[in-house]
Amino acid sequence: MLEKLFQLSRFGSNARTELLAGVTTYLTMAYIIFVNPSMLADAGMDHGAVFVATCLAAAVGCFIMGFWANLPVALAPGMGLNAFFTYGVVLGMGYSWQTALGAVFLSGCIFILLSLFRIREWAINAIPVTLKKAIAAGIGAFLALIALKNAGIIVANPATLVSLGNLGDFGPAMAILGFFLIIAFTQRNIHGAVLLAVLLVSVIAVASGHVEYTGIVSAPPSIAPTFMQMNLAEAFDVAMLSVIFAFLFVDLFDTSGTLIAVTQRAGLTKSDGQVPRLKQALLADSTATVTGAMLGTSTTTSYIESAAGVSAGGRTGLTAVVVGVLFLLSIFFAPLAGMIPPYATAGAIFYVSILMLFTLKEVDWEDLTEAAPVAVVLLMTPLTFSIAHGITLGFITYALAKVLGGKARELSVGVWVLSALLLLKVIFVH
Repeated sequence: MLEKLFQLSRFGSNARTELLAGVTTYLTMAYIIFVNPSMLADAGMDHGAVFVATCLAAAVGCFIMGFWANLPVALAPGMGLNAFFTYGVVLGMGYSWQTALGAVFLSGCIFILLSLFRIREWAINAIPVTLKKAIAAGIGAFLALIALKNAGIIVANPATLVSLGNLGDFGPAMAILGFFLIIAFTQRNIHGAVLLAVLLVSVIAVASGHVEYTGIVSAPPSIAPTFMQMNLAEAFDVAMLSVIFAFLFVDLFDTSGTLIAVTQRAGLTKSDGQVPRLKQALLADSTATVTGAMLGTSTTTSYIESAAGVSAGGRTGLTAVVVGVLFLLSIFFAPLAGMIPPYATAGAIFYVSILMLFTLKEVDWEDLTEAAPVAVVLLMTPLTFSIAHGITLGFITYALAKVLGGKARELSVGVWVLSALLLLKVIFVH
């Protein structure tokens, strides 16, 4: 049956190898079941319900990717977009979390249409390569600020806006310890480095009395507080267009980049470099986002951590299915998730932020028309505490820099249109 479903022999794999690859991928990304509920709880959402929604959305995405696209790529609610959901849309712009879920749902529906009607190529090409790199780096910087703030390493200061917290306090010290544990485990090729570091810091917190022990396993919490709670009416508001745009395009670029990177690593790309069964893979991602919004979680996307499973030999969708099964089993570990303190996940978030800054090395810093937009996105995303604002200002800067720098011919029609719309939004919509 497995051979018929996943064509294991065709890809030079077997069930044992795919099982090992699935476990490896799961261990590298399981930290999300602790981080995501913690982040979305700051938006006022029920922690237990989000925990279940996170596990279920990840499982649905993995199953669709595995059974339909037959690719060894796992999915779960994405880092960066969950931060934008909470700290940008809800706490920053003042929308309810129900409205934010509505925006996620609509972005997923648009993503489905883009995939079905093959407008994906236009959408991706409409964004200059430079801005794609800038968006990834800007989200990385945004995550770094959130991690440092949650850990108490950076604190508010009425005179200077921010300043260094007391690193000797338990929370900041544990966050720093967790971060360096991740570095040590990762450099020594220990599987599940991030998850292991989060759990070790949490054990120290429980043992020292800073966190109360409430158990490890229990029946899953109720998902009722978040299930089908989307407010689509408010999500259709004109002011929400930039939010939907941000959810959509960040997910689109992140997914495309992840699929290309993972399939290349697995040797699955076609002779022209194209991802096999790309349409099915994109539909798996977009369908999981829509499903996740209905369940009660932020955008679900493909995870670059899937490369860990590929390195362990994963070549087919069976790897993704194994990850999905493990996420389903995870719903019984809600008490454990509830004991994970914010400083235990702060080190993990900071680590992810570093991984997202790698795109900066590919920027042409000698060309100011390329470097200036990247710098604007990189700096303005965390300083305005908004991915949407960072993307908006980056787009406008890119267009103006090219025009003023005598390189207007490099601007595509898509960039002209998007830049004009975003400029009008900045001027007239506050």
